[in-house]
Amino acid sequence: MRPDTPAENVDHTAEAARLERTAGLYPEDAEALLLRAAAHLELAGDRPTATALYDRLLSSTDGLENPHLVRALKASNLWEYGHEAEARAIIEGVRVASPRDPAPWVIVAEALESHDELEAAHDTFTEAVRLLLTDVPQPPQPTHPLLFGRHRVRRMLGRSHDEWDALADTVHSLPITLDELHDPKRVWSLGSENPAELEAEITRLRAELGAYRAALSRPFPVAILHWPAPELSELLDAYPTLTSEYPSHDTHLATIESALRELSSSGTPNLGIVTGTVPSYEAFAASEGSSPGDATLLPQYATTLAARGRAVAWPPQQGAACWCGSGRAYGECHGGTV
Repeated sequence: MRPDTPAENVDHTAEAARLERTAGLYPEDAEALLLRAAAHLELAGDRPTATALYDRLLSSTDGLENPHLVRALKASNLWEYGHEAEARAIIEGVRVASPRDPAPWVIVAEALESHDELEAAHDTFTEAVRLLLTDVPQPPQPTHPLLFGRHRVRRMLGRSHDEWDALADTVHSLPITLDELHDPKRVWSLGSENPAELEAEITRLRAELGAYRAALSRPFPVAILHWPAPELSELLDAYPTLTSEYPSHDTHLATIESALRELSSSGTPNLGIVTGTVPSYEAFAASEGSSPGDATLLPQYATTLAARGRAVAWPPQQGAACWCGSGRAYGECHGGTV
């Protein structure tokens, strides 16, 4: 269940509890699962318990994949229920740490923005954009919210366009321009008695809602299972009945790419790749009361990994490394095949 699902369609407290139980079963995925649980708790209005989950992650003896993201989410949540001083201190700590992941920057900047700290929000967005996008030929998709957020805050501050705003315009793909979406005067249109003005504002709001939904956590992808060469060799040695599924590692990689391209061309959205390991697969088979040699388990295993947040989006961003693990750019590896 996605955290952005409307409250009337989901019991957020129950969903958070389910995710906590799942995290107990799959400790290797606890970070992703507990972050989703905390999001549900925030939507349920139980912000103190959400903070407790963030603290649980931060105090974990196991290293976190993205501790700056957890701290940013904790700060945003704390500010929402009156712990402003602590939130500000955490936000400053995130800024000083200068993470290379755009997500923590977006969260702390939007927390400042939502509390009318527009100058601080602008400085935070700008700092992140300069850090992550200077001398980058094409902004990766995850950095787009930084450009859009900075553009939005600059419009509210009455700043003139600069080169980063121009870049934001180039990556914006909705029919309503960013200047229209971020016009501070739009709020007055909602009080207009002119039907044409109201209709125009509804169109803008719909476009903005589409952008907001696109920025939310996507549902887990339609995922294809990938075995690295050593794992595939170990798998086939232990379960030779799977050889018909995987004649060779090269064939396996080619099949993944062709299957994803076929799904993409048919209009299937949100595609991804999950990487399997033999111990994980054997544990999954045991939980299903079946033999790992049963090929029908493979797609179920892939779906389970994706639901646990293990999927990597396909295709990779321009210039990113290929999903196969070769170390080459995707466009020079599987992305360059026809």
